[in-house]
Amino acid sequence: MRLKESDLTTVYIRKPADVQDDEGYTTKGWSDPQPIKMNIQSAGGSVNAQLYGKDIKYIKTCKYQGKLLSEGHGEGYGICLNVPGTSDPDYKITAIQEFSTHKNVTLERIKGDEQND
Repeated sequence: MRLKESDLTTVYIRKPADVQDDEGYTTKGWSDPQPIKMNIQSAGGSVNAQLYGKDIKYIKTCKYQGKLLSEGHGEGYGICLNVPGTSDPDYKITAIQEFSTHKNVTLERIKGDEQND
């Protein structure tokens, strides 16, 4: 399976990291953004509806071809989907499933953005 270039969206991936604030304290933050291309769609179907219920509107399913993400390496990373790459991510990776030619990535909106709907 080859992902069609016209269907791919550039998003920015950010790893969780410890960062220092202006006063030298270590806090939780995000690493520098790295651009990746994914095919992103809203989650749908009866299985996803049963899994997520009314929260399904905050779930995205993506297809990715590349080496930056893999099963067991990438869950918990932040994705800047509807925000600039320099801001805090608005989605996080919750699952990665590897297939021979691509990876299925599930994104969930980070809590706190839901009030803005």
